[in-house]
Amino acid sequence: MAPFLIEPRWLVPVEPAGSVLAEHAVAVRDGNIEALLPAAQARARFAGYERIALDEHALIPGLINAHTHAAMTLMRGLADDLPLMRWLEEHIWPAEKRHVSPQFVRDGTLLACAEMLRGGITCFNDMYFFPQAALESALEAGMRSAHGIIVIEFPSAYAADAADYLRKGLEVRDRYGDEPLASFCLAPHAPYTVSDATFRQVATLAAELDLPVHVHVHETEDEVQRSVAEHGVRPLER
Repeated sequence: MAPFLIEPRWLVPVEPAGSVLAEHAVAVRDGNIEALLPAAQARARFAGYERIALDEHALIPGLINAHTHAAMTLMRGLADDLPLMRWLEEHIWPAEKRHVSPQFVRDGTLLACAEMLRGGITCFNDMYFFPQAALESALEAGMRSAHGIIVIEFPSAYAADAADYLRKGLEVRDRYGDEPLASFCLAPHAPYTVSDATFRQVATLAAELDLPVHVHVHETEDEVQRSVAEHGVRPLER
């Protein structure tokens, strides 16, 4: 792509915080921001760059979606307005068993990327099966992404048990660890689908590999009450 100048009506930078700049431009070359400077200076310094005038727009840094199951865009409308566990057990998990595959994840993630980009999101933190397929879709879309090494105790089309989930996820991390637009985290699904022993293993790996942990926890009152009834403590106290 040829280098270009973006000239918005307003530019909202990260630094200095709380500032809004008028009559400024952003120079972009080879996919990287080259300079941010007053528009008149930009036109003189980068005279050969294509100019993109956004006279009625504010240009802001890309937004971050911190929790996604991107491929599940293909399940939109499957079941709505239900208690979480009924939604999962009666609808989502059976549908995933029937339909989820690498191609399903690839297609669903591409759709999600298109929708996120339209909304100004340029980075997302994903947790789902077949993370390699999701990662490759994010790269195709040109998005920055973090991918959870998902861990669940029960089998799926992706893996057989907790150890298999960890093994396969870590293999993807090893394969794509040097990819500048991708990063990884450990993603035990939830306290109601992951055992204490597996959580301890995840904690050990997180410390050894310097990986963050992405998990569902305290999502509903029912989850908390079940944990208190079964374990005597709230999920975060386990």
